[in-house]
Amino acid sequence: MKKIIIGSLLAFSIMSCSNEDYAALNVDPKNPTEVPASFLFTNGVKSLFDQMGSTSVNRNIFRLVAQQWTECQYTEETNYDIRNRGIPDTHVTIMYTNVLYDLKKAKESLLTDESLLPAEKKNQEAMITLVEVYAWQQLVDLFGNMPYSEALQGNANTTPKYDDALTIYKDLLSKVTVAYNSFDATSQGFENDFIYNNDISKWKKLAASLKFKLAMRLADADPALSKLEAESAYTWGLMASNADNFTLNYEDNTTNANPLYADLVLSGRQDFVPADTFVNYLNGLNDPRRTVFFDDNKNPYIGGVYGDFNTYTDFTHIGDVFFTRNLKGDLMDYSEISFLLADAKERGYNVGSTAAIHYTNAVTASMEYWGIPAADIATYLARPDVNYATAPGTWKQKVAKQFWIAMYNRGFEAWSVWRMYDAPVLGLPVATGTPVPNRFTYPVTENNLNGANLAQAASAIGGDTQQTKLFWDKF
Repeated sequence: MKKIIIGSLLAFSIMSCSNEDYAALNVDPKNPTEVPASFLFTNGVKSLFDQMGSTSVNRNIFRLVAQQWTECQYTEETNYDIRNRGIPDTHVTIMYTNVLYDLKKAKESLLTDESLLPAEKKNQEAMITLVEVYAWQQLVDLFGNMPYSEALQGNANTTPKYDDALTIYKDLLSKVTVAYNSFDATSQGFENDFIYNNDISKWKKLAASLKFKLAMRLADADPALSKLEAESAYTWGLMASNADNFTLNYEDNTTNANPLYADLVLSGRQDFVPADTFVNYLNGLNDPRRTVFFDDNKNPYIGGVYGDFNTYTDFTHIGDVFFTRNLKGDLMDYSEISFLLADAKERGYNVGSTAAIHYTNAVTASMEYWGIPAADIATYLARPDVNYATAPGTWKQKVAKQFWIAMYNRGFEAWSVWRMYDAPVLGLPVATGTPVPNRFTYPVTENNLNGANLAQAASAIGGDTQQTKLFWDKF
């Protein structure tokens, strides 16, 4: 249980005693010592996957905000009452405490580890940096300006300033570059690398892809920088197949199961069904992924009314695969990068091939990931409303619709697609008609404990409201 955080909850001034489980990890009854970097890295990475993959309404409602799922008994979250359960507070606490603080301590631990060879140390530090960059970008893309340069300092600074979001992005780009150039393919990283099994070439592809994603977020905010960094990342070598995906293999047991298993199975609840917004789009395209994304309890597929009370038995249920313990966690994949390549090509960036080919690769990668047969993929891509040459709308609308569908089970990225491209069209929740949020508001606890800095940040971004657009959301 996370119960005590010294100073500001968001200060992001974290002490090890704030986490009972984490504290227990530190205890060796025979040989008290510092926690090895590998343990801290493992905990930080798994915590990141767990948080981004969860669907608990107390900590992660991104599948709901993206209108891919909707609720049954409760409707506060699909009507964007994010403060009712303190969702921003919980999310920030997990990201700063369980993820970023552990990764920070992992770096400190490995830098003092005399048993490591220099190349091993550099590889491990670079691996940690890439996960840190992912976490930082997610926080900025959720809130805007955030504590960064003064964060994670413990009692040394319990009221950290908020850094400008674009400035953070630029620093993250620099960090990725340093990490990429630090990798040594002739040496290993962490012995227990459960992501890429010490395949440094895949870690380098992750670095390139992280840089490319950061760059493409800047396409409307700073086109020159976006083009420069995106083209640089492309020359490094991006993810080239689903074998390069940034995924976590959860285990077929309750201890290390995908967090959805706890939310959907162990909870004993029936809180979610696919949303009509999502189901209707896929029905209109006769999308073969429906056989995986949805259960066959209803024929035809019927989505729950978004933002309204829904009787569970009246609507199509979530597909069986999402109830399994060993469902993979996914934070970045080839499909996502391919859609961004299509975007880059349409903007005139030097990223090879054509927008149509990148788009086709993206759709294909998504379908292959979910086990759709090749013949069904070919039939789908030949549809006039799917084929890049004939699908309706602008290039942004074409890319966005398929991108949003492909980010199923990655709610945060699906929502980010909508924010970046203003497509596809999302509805208003039935109960309130509240507009879809452009961001989350800052945690209430932070307002109480770091109010002056939060007020300055809120003013700088244009107000702490759900409708305030992020710096990269220009249109």
